[in-house]
Amino acid sequence: MKNLLLASTLLISFVSNAQVYKSKQPLVHTFSIVARDEKTGEMAVGVQSHWFSVGTEVPWAEAGVGAVATQSFVDKSYGPKALALLKKGFTPQQALDSLTKADPGRDVRQVAIIDTKGNTAVHTGKNCIQVAKNINGYNFSVQSNMMLGDSVCEYMSRSFSQTAGKPLAERVLLALEAAQKAGGDIRGMQAAAIIVVPGIITESWNNHSVDLRVDDSPQPLKELRRLYNVQTAYQHMNKGDLAVEKNDMNLAMNEYNAAMKLFPANLEMQYWTAITLANNKQVLKALPMLKSIFSKNRNWKELTRRLPPVGLLTVSREDLVKILAL
Repeated sequence: MKNLLLASTLLISFVSNAQVYKSKQPLVHTFSIVARDEKTGEMAVGVQSHWFSVGTEVPWAEAGVGAVATQSFVDKSYGPKALALLKKGFTPQQALDSLTKADPGRDVRQVAIIDTKGNTAVHTGKNCIQVAKNINGYNFSVQSNMMLGDSVCEYMSRSFSQTAGKPLAERVLLALEAAQKAGGDIRGMQAAAIIVVPGIITESWNNHSVDLRVDDSPQPLKELRRLYNVQTAYQHMNKGDLAVEKNDMNLAMNEYNAAMKLFPANLEMQYWTAITLANNKQVLKALPMLKSIFSKNRNWKELTRRLPPVGLLTVSREDLVKILAL
């Protein structure tokens, strides 16, 4: 009889709690990190979960304000509300205390906040599904729930501490990869995301340094790593383009070569590198590259015909004939 009464009590409690949060909030059990780069001031959130499109649920960040991870039985409003409180001058701990105090579902929430000074606060509700932990300190907080093992947070914390000096997005990604090595989510993997924002307020249309999501994949961290490498490659391409504008061809070629090393199969990166070589009076080096590109996709040859009229290909008529004859 005691067992029956206990079971009934637990069922009533579960149903009662479910009415508080089940109808509106998803069950995003996961591991995440919020972090700040002490040198650049950038702030980041990284997350992985066996939950579709976790990047639309857990990570929140705003340039010059802070970053938030809200997970477990997710209340997405913690993200914008916490950022709004930070804007008003609240510390991360004051913001977190204010939000959890008003939340009847606080016992199943897991939330972490970091501000522009590197201060952090984290809450792991007593009814989060085990293994549920958090470790926070200056410039970072790692948190996890429904983990297979009990060392996920330790692996993330150690990884972040040991990778100082690397770009913040790289450190966050390495921390997520370390968490997975420690066992990760007991259910497996499905989605992942990284957001990085500047430490100072910038233009509202340009306030994410990195914003990458994998919504549904059997290997979301591998795909996130691939996307990050692609973004890094394109950043080198952009720097190369800026160098061309300033007529610094040595820097331009260094940046283009760095891009191609990261993404060697990308024809566009190869193409613009070859065009830059041609414009820099190195047509002989450009010709074999262009020949290879044209053989794989003839549209690049047609594009080449359209560059001289707009000043993007400045070779002699004789060299242009050689290029178009490939």
